[in-house]
Amino acid sequence: MLPAKDHLSICFAHVAYQLRRRFEERRTGIASFEVRDWAGLERRIGEADVLVISGLWRDALLPLAGRLRYVQSIGAGTDQFPRQGLADRGIRLASAQGVNANAVAEHAMALLLALTRRLPEARDNQARQVWRGMIGEPAEREAELAGKTLLIVGLGRIGGRLARLARAFEMRVVGLRADPAKGAQGAEAVHGLDALPGLLAEADCLALACPLTPATEKLIDAAALARLKPGALVINVARGRVVDEPALIASLRSGRLAGAALDVTATEPLPADSPLWRMANVLITPHTAGETRAYEDNVLDILQQNLARLWRGETALLNQVV
Repeated sequence: MLPAKDHLSICFAHVAYQLRRRFEERRTGIASFEVRDWAGLERRIGEADVLVISGLWRDALLPLAGRLRYVQSIGAGTDQFPRQGLADRGIRLASAQGVNANAVAEHAMALLLALTRRLPEARDNQARQVWRGMIGEPAEREAELAGKTLLIVGLGRIGGRLARLARAFEMRVVGLRADPAKGAQGAEAVHGLDALPGLLAEADCLALACPLTPATEKLIDAAALARLKPGALVINVARGRVVDEPALIASLRSGRLAGAALDVTATEPLPADSPLWRMANVLITPHTAGETRAYEDNVLDILQQNLARLWRGETALLNQVV
């Protein structure tokens, strides 16, 4: 059970987001504090009944968190949290699923357009004050999206929104999801994940918007990349470990893949020695697809709804994980 409102303490743990400031502006009367790094979190976690966190989480916090009863993830993904360990201690966990679905889908569409229209090359040329001339070889020019096939792995809120955006560009959209019975969202057709090998050869672009689970870890491996249509593009706004990164690098180097746009990587931040940094056919954004000016308030809305549910003695949380 959560302590009463006047005895509750919330810890907001994030390196940059202004969660506590936005929470204080709501004048809830609930005590809170903020930490910006692991050392501060380790030192003060024992004071928290509620923890609002994502990237700063470490499993070593569990034995230090004697008061903790509820964890609100700041992100949609919760693969970093030890679900059984939380459950064993009676600690509830909810995700922030849905708060940035539009932003991530729009980011994925922007990445696809950027690669198709060769915007990174244009920006590089601008920095060098190079006015590129006309290109005689058609295969080396910019491409168009209309009529191309987009294969989306993960047709949840993000994938569904991306499907609808892509349809507006007159793309053919095929989707994959763990449970096809949940619907095609905006895609023209939906299949289970087991249909992936047979559909890859149709894809001009493969977009990843699925959660990281045992079934999706390294789902896009060397064999999957080899099945993609030659010259295809890969967009990843899911999790880095959905892709076998060395296999992706090899496929990009060989020229079989025309390009990749990655908002997520297997290790974050991306190590300085990663070849991905130096590849002209790769566009990298630093896990910022979900960032939006409304992000803090969207997360706090979920937090306050779940606090109210817990105080009422309800067992089901909004975006419940544990």
